[in-house]
Amino acid sequence: MADHQHLTPAIELARRNGARFPNESEDYRRARDALLAEEIELRRHIERVAEQRRALPPGGEVTKEYRFEGSTGFVSLKDLIADKDTLIVYSYMFGPERERPCPMCTSLLSAWDGEVSDMQQRVALAVVARSPLERLLSFKMERGWRYLPLYSDIDGDYSRDYRALGEGGSDDAAFNVFTRRDGTIRHFWSEEMGSATADPGQDPRGAPDLMPLWTVLDCTPEGRAPDWYPKLSYSPLSI
Repeated sequence: MADHQHLTPAIELARRNGARFPNESEDYRRARDALLAEEIELRRHIERVAEQRRALPPGGEVTKEYRFEGSTGFVSLKDLIADKDTLIVYSYMFGPERERPCPMCTSLLSAWDGEVSDMQQRVALAVVARSPLERLLSFKMERGWRYLPLYSDIDGDYSRDYRALGEGGSDDAAFNVFTRRDGTIRHFWSEEMGSATADPGQDPRGAPDLMPLWTVLDCTPEGRAPDWYPKLSYSPLSI
């Protein structure tokens, strides 16, 4: 791990920044420099958390033969990893009982679609849902996604085991990472934040937040707003 004890104090780095904008007041600059110091501390904390995550002991071995259906046929978890050492699986809230997929998941995946080729330079990626494959591919075409690798969790075993089903069997979003070391596939990490870990007045958000939408809105004075969520469409018939 990096030696965090010998870093230059964040407030000192903020003072060195030297940024100024037209017509800003001294009050604004003092407050902005104080905020910049906090942003530097946040960056450092994010890196400390990432280091701690990377240092996790080996997770549980994957012993089941999970089966998925993709555009090229039936595959296993081992097939999904393919020639990589790490696999990211996002569980999409689009089960067979849903008329339409989750708008929040859809917003996230729309942002990811353009990043797939970049992600696949480092890791394998799969987006898994419990709906039949034909339904997933039909929505992929409707949404205009080009690159997202979609797979149907045929019997729901994977979704049940890796936190993609909520109470009563309803869909739940899940983000899981698997590794293959010395031929053994293990679970590495999963996002575990939810309603039980939420702070008052906030959505049960994770950290880091996977959605670029929220990262952008958090930089605005209006923020993300606790009562606003993305929709599948903004036409008069939007849902």
